[in-house]
Amino acid sequence: MSTRTVAGVGGVIAVMVTSLSAAAHSTGAARTPWGDPDLQGVWDYRTVTPLQRPDAQADKAFLTEEEAASLERDNLDRNQRLLTRGAERTAANNQVDTREDGTPGFYNNFWLDGGTTAVGTRRTSLIVDPPDGRLPRLMPEAQRRADSPEASRIAATRRGALPVASWTDLDAGDRCIQHAKAGPPISVGGYNNNVQVFQAPGYVALLNEQNHDVRIIPLDGRPHVGSRIRQWMGDSRGHWEGETLVVETTQFNGKHDQVGRPLLSTGENLSLIERFSRTDRATLIYEFTATDPTIWVSPWTAQLPMKRNPDLIFEFACHEGNYGLYNIMAGSRTQELAATDER
Repeated sequence: MSTRTVAGVGGVIAVMVTSLSAAAHSTGAARTPWGDPDLQGVWDYRTVTPLQRPDAQADKAFLTEEEAASLERDNLDRNQRLLTRGAERTAANNQVDTREDGTPGFYNNFWLDGGTTAVGTRRTSLIVDPPDGRLPRLMPEAQRRADSPEASRIAATRRGALPVASWTDLDAGDRCIQHAKAGPPISVGGYNNNVQVFQAPGYVALLNEQNHDVRIIPLDGRPHVGSRIRQWMGDSRGHWEGETLVVETTQFNGKHDQVGRPLLSTGENLSLIERFSRTDRATLIYEFTATDPTIWVSPWTAQLPMKRNPDLIFEFACHEGNYGLYNIMAGSRTQELAATDER
């Protein structure tokens, strides 16, 4: 290619970028050099707002400004109290992050960061539909599975009350394969509540801090993969509706707790519609609708405002090389031998 041609192409690109930047400035929306809405950056979604509305707030969809401020003060005071208290011994509970009194479990509170504030909308739940802020009723067969002895046994093994019979009793997070927080859908947890958005022409990539999982989402209208191909994070396809990125995900393999309801479904019928909308420079609204007719009687929708994080995402190392899984299994065998000796 001649120097003149290169210069000409460069001039055209410069004009295109300038035109796109001017268009973005005129509409108030940030744009990529190729004209898509710009969602790039690290987005922080930590919040103390629960997925489901608490029973005590059954008829209250929103907190008042005073209630939201009080909630933040209570959380800040709690963090300060836990930071300065003396060392304490702890015991096993149903999860690593929380003891029965609500204080941290095996981790020091220093390492936990689930947020201190409610979502900016002051909603009492992340669920916005149904209007009561609660998950829909379970289908009869899903309810039967939830109440089954097998579900109770696996729940007991995961909180340490029973020895783990097999690696199949442990979820994908325990096994460092995939974490429910990364989704889809993206969900709030005790730490690592960040997602980084990357964009290229025809693609969007979502990097979740935990477990450092990436979803690469084509935007070119290609169909989903064949129905026989099932994946941990499903198969995602995206498109733009105005300023909103819409992502449809199907083809889950159903081998882990995708949306907070373990042991209820194979996951083969789960479908998700996610929406990402940038409302200002510092806010990205994340919304998803989950549909699975084998679990819930109707779809449900949650909404989570994310805030821009100026810091970097660091690689999340799960169980320091999966030593945790080995130790869980070894500990279970030791428990079984001890029980045998007692008899």
